[in-house]
Amino acid sequence: MKQRARASLSGAMADNLARQIEEGVLPAGAKLPSIREYAEASGCSKNTVISAFEMLAADGLIEPRRGSGFFVTRRAAAAPDIDEPSSLDRAMDIVWLMREQLHEKPDVLNLGEGFPPIEWLEETRLNQYQQRIVRTGSASLFRYGSRFGYLPLRQSLQQKLAGYEIEAPPAQIVLTHGANQAMDLVLRYFVRPGDTVLVDDPGYYPLFGKLKLSGANIVGVPREIDGPDVAKLAEHIAAYRPKLFFTQSVGHNPTATDTSAAKAHRILQLADAHDLIIVEDDALADLRPRSLTRISTLDQLRRTIYIGSFSKSVSAALRVGFLACNAALASDLADVKMLTHVSSSEYCERTLDAIVSDGHFLRHTNHLQEKLRRATATALEALDRLGAQVYRPCEQNLYLWAALPGWSDSMELAQAMLERGVILAPGAVFSPQADQPSAYCRFNVAYLADKRFAQALKALT
Repeated sequence: MKQRARASLSGAMADNLARQIEEGVLPAGAKLPSIREYAEASGCSKNTVISAFEMLAADGLIEPRRGSGFFVTRRAAAAPDIDEPSSLDRAMDIVWLMREQLHEKPDVLNLGEGFPPIEWLEETRLNQYQQRIVRTGSASLFRYGSRFGYLPLRQSLQQKLAGYEIEAPPAQIVLTHGANQAMDLVLRYFVRPGDTVLVDDPGYYPLFGKLKLSGANIVGVPREIDGPDVAKLAEHIAAYRPKLFFTQSVGHNPTATDTSAAKAHRILQLADAHDLIIVEDDALADLRPRSLTRISTLDQLRRTIYIGSFSKSVSAALRVGFLACNAALASDLADVKMLTHVSSSEYCERTLDAIVSDGHFLRHTNHLQEKLRRATATALEALDRLGAQVYRPCEQNLYLWAALPGWSDSMELAQAMLERGVILAPGAVFSPQADQPSAYCRFNVAYLADKRFAQALKALT
């Protein structure tokens, strides 16, 4: 494979795809995701993806076909001569799993789904706000917004964060295209190839993909029942001198654990002593109680970056998230956003502000949490009937982390279930060391009561 200096994001992306082609993960004849799909999955701009594809085409690894997209060339020597990658290869690939989250297949049961059911979110009735947005903000349909994002929404978020006892005036809040772009901005600002970044292990797998694209050295911190293993965290800080630690304190994806107050304080002590920035992802905030401990509450955004999202409580299609941090860093990150994406969508931001400012939004999130409590109880009963080992049974969470009896490697289970129309999210995908077998899978509680799961599992025995 032709080596390319990883000085640009597009170059790193091209290198990553080239390795997959050389190793046979993307075999000869395989169709690559569309430019739009790959941009959405990776959190990058379309221009970055186009540049990466052009590099691969220049190397002779892929070729464009008019009206059909890009395909791996037949002369990729190590690739098997088949039209599509095997289900196992695709199921265990981060990009494949992300694509599965973006495409609905009515005949397939997706237990690895990352979002609540659509019907849980429909009571927000997005259509009822459209005329108001057009009438009061018609200029936003034809121009870019502020580099920080729509001010009234940032003011609304100031109040939302105050509910978690986090003080963040609008100047400390930057609106983004969802939580994933917020992570991307942080990585672009802080991380250079070779830098060490700490992450929860298991943790949020799209983040691992972004870190690989940036050329970072990814080091996992084991996740325990009450949060990160602080002894291992201290060891890794001393050994690697990392710049960042990405963690999820509330409703951890995938383990459903919450960080205890004692561990949150200890994490902050370590961060203060070693000049470590903590990036706290709170994507499930609207689905969990406000009273749970958040590191950003204890720190008040001195050395924490808080990332929030509405994809799980309003709509993933709106693509509105945010980050909150100290004012100087917020200004810098807003500049990075301006340079890479110009601005976020003020039209979408106005729409979200109309929703969260509506008195019905609190009632909607209360309803969501009640649905989640019922679904979690039902899911725990279903897993208990199957003899599953649940890592952390809880009262309400979108995900459960569980191992099924007789399967020490959930990748093998995922392959077998895929052939029977059931998609699982195998545990290894959620680890930065994806080659290490895991008995666990992440299950979406809203779908575990579906009889097709138990039937497919029974057919394997």
